[in-house]
Amino acid sequence: MDQFDSDRDSLVHPWDPVLAIGLLTRFPTPRVDDDVVSARRAAASWAWPLAGMAVALLSAFCAAVAMRFGIAPAGAALVAIGVSTAATGALHEDGLADCADGFWGGATSERRLEIMADSRIGVFGTLALVLSVSARWWALSTIFAAGGPAGPLVAAAMLSRAPMAVVMAVLPAARPGGLSHGVGTPLPRAAALGVLLACVGAILAVGPAAGLRALLWAAAASWATAFLAKRKISGQTGDALGMTQQAAETAALFALAAGAAAG
Repeated sequence: MDQFDSDRDSLVHPWDPVLAIGLLTRFPTPRVDDDVVSARRAAASWAWPLAGMAVALLSAFCAAVAMRFGIAPAGAALVAIGVSTAATGALHEDGLADCADGFWGGATSERRLEIMADSRIGVFGTLALVLSVSARWWALSTIFAAGGPAGPLVAAAMLSRAPMAVVMAVLPAARPGGLSHGVGTPLPRAAALGVLLACVGAILAVGPAAGLRALLWAAAASWATAFLAKRKISGQTGDALGMTQQAAETAALFALAAGAAAG
């Protein structure tokens, strides 16, 4: 077995977190050898929750600083959302908007995919973004008013990145040549490791009860978006993965907000 096969078949690789951060964020990363990138592009999906954690920690730091200087929790929630969006280059928000436009703007799978590939945003995409940002803002405002921002942000970020690999593993690529098709199909063991990592991270961040509640809500939202993508475009694309992330993150934050409001 040559080095390429060894890199491709191993469950984890030292460069996987770097590849995950380089794919899902705008953070600067070291250059990775092209052979490693080719071999590990899909296999590194287990580390996608780590990329989410990096984004969440930066967002939590900025939100904590804002509150330290007297900004109300509602304002700090806007800071957290803004930092998160900037750190990812609005990658997931773009996917959500494109899916909303395509899924409800086209009558056939082919037409929906055509609309999703259009960089212009329509009414459905605009409404989806407004609702998504508003929902996360409300949830984070509630959470921040009850306690520190780091734990909930980390839990939601990790739990919302793991389902993307699961969706890629169970649904075929709906469009050749897209981002999802270019990354490849993660092996089930890589997707499972990502889910395990996200679960452990969420439990450590917010505790077993809140972590489990957020996991269940995120899983339900992920299943719903995967089911919708299967019905609308017969598979998944990079945009569908972005929609999955947004739905799972919003659901996880709602679960955590409900616990914060009750507690």
